[in-house]
Amino acid sequence: MSTEREIYIYNTLTRRKERFEPRTPGEVSIYVCGVTPYDHAHIGHARPSIFFDVLRKFFREMGFRVTLVQNFTDIADTIIDRARERGMEPLELARHYSEAYLEAMDRLGVERADVYPKVSEHIDAIIEMIQGLIEKGAAYESQGSVFFRVDAFPEYGKLSNQRKEELMAGARIEVDEAKEDHLDFALWKRAKPGEPSWPSPWGPGRPGWHIECSAMSLKYLGNSFDIHGGGLDLIFPHHENEIAQSEAYTGEAPFVRYWIHNGLVTMGDEKMSKSLGNFVTVDAVLQEYHPTFVRYAVLQHHYRSPMEFSKGQLETMKRGWQRLNRAYQEMLEISPPLSVERAREQGAPEELLAAVKGTQEKFLRAMADDFNTALALASLFELIRDVRPYLAGASSASAGEKAGIGAALAVLQRLGAGILGVLTEDDVDEGAARDGASDELVRGLVELVLEIRANARKAKDFATADHLRSRLQELGIVVEDRPEGTRWSFKG
Repeated sequence: MSTEREIYIYNTLTRRKERFEPRTPGEVSIYVCGVTPYDHAHIGHARPSIFFDVLRKFFREMGFRVTLVQNFTDIADTIIDRARERGMEPLELARHYSEAYLEAMDRLGVERADVYPKVSEHIDAIIEMIQGLIEKGAAYESQGSVFFRVDAFPEYGKLSNQRKEELMAGARIEVDEAKEDHLDFALWKRAKPGEPSWPSPWGPGRPGWHIECSAMSLKYLGNSFDIHGGGLDLIFPHHENEIAQSEAYTGEAPFVRYWIHNGLVTMGDEKMSKSLGNFVTVDAVLQEYHPTFVRYAVLQHHYRSPMEFSKGQLETMKRGWQRLNRAYQEMLEISPPLSVERAREQGAPEELLAAVKGTQEKFLRAMADDFNTALALASLFELIRDVRPYLAGASSASAGEKAGIGAALAVLQRLGAGILGVLTEDDVDEGAARDGASDELVRGLVELVLEIRANARKAKDFATADHLRSRLQELGIVVEDRPEGTRWSFKG
């Protein structure tokens, strides 16, 4: 594919869609904030990983060479606290959960990043950057710690679109008497008893949270790289601070050309979070759902929108995923994948080839407009609709019709499997028969309870009848006594 197609990205920094123009023609450099590995990965971690995996594969489809860097924050208070609870060394705990994260993403079909830098392995680069900031007057040492001087960066607040006065009034700011200003943030934290530390010009200590991503992204991607990604919750203070310290250090702007922030995964009204305790691990979800379906469920939402995680929503979306994959698997049995040109040579119907080419255009157009995966998925369903009449008559299909199906299959494989990763050759109806049998069992039991209730009413045992109705109500089953008889339904 050619890189000539225009791609538009919503840039958090400018709060508008902008035409993507890479720093280096034909190349894309991406840094994604990774996890703090102190527990198993949950769906809130899977969402950005899946999205940036798709973004990377789409850029490749467009002909770009992509470099993706994703860090592990393996030095953090949460890791130290969890390691202390378990009687482990903090870095040992972090290594364990870093590997667990990578294994979970492997199962989801997420291609591994080009580099996974860890904070603990980049202490020298971090110290070098801090020293440079001190020399430029943008940072200062105080009582064994080093802080960034926010007043030294007049544009502070430009990413989160806040003035300093607003930040002082509304932000959660770490109070420390060693600071010159409450908004100043730690670049280096002096050592505390029992915590891991490293030697530095200011005494033993460890890096602050924000400096790590700046130091590692600059090391692997250079100044002013293309895309920096992460969740909406990282805009302030993490990414705001990254901009300030990076541009103060390099003297170049912008530090990042395009800031991309994905919406959060919620359970109920709260963000899915390990610290809040309201999370579902990737492993738990994959015990019940196919990995390609999990990707499908994530990609049904535009990346900037919130994603509500619930059993009900997953079950509703599962039907669409099954329909898409059933058609895909039928096509695999009929024809090998063929190019449109090859299919035309074999006599494929022109209206089917037009649908194939139209699907490709709609898909790529949707992805080029701020990575609209939901609209891209919709284009695949349109193709299935156009192919369906040919599948229905597959047993008597001509060679040309089969070739047309092969052309449609090739597009599905390239876009649906190759870029989105939502197609599988596995049995997508696995468990459906069991679920159907369970439904029949439930219905049979409800009918039995209602029969017992009807007999109680005939015997004028209204206390038992009311009790049975009340218990069914508690179980989510609505019972209505009508003149023509008793009716029941599942609540909602």
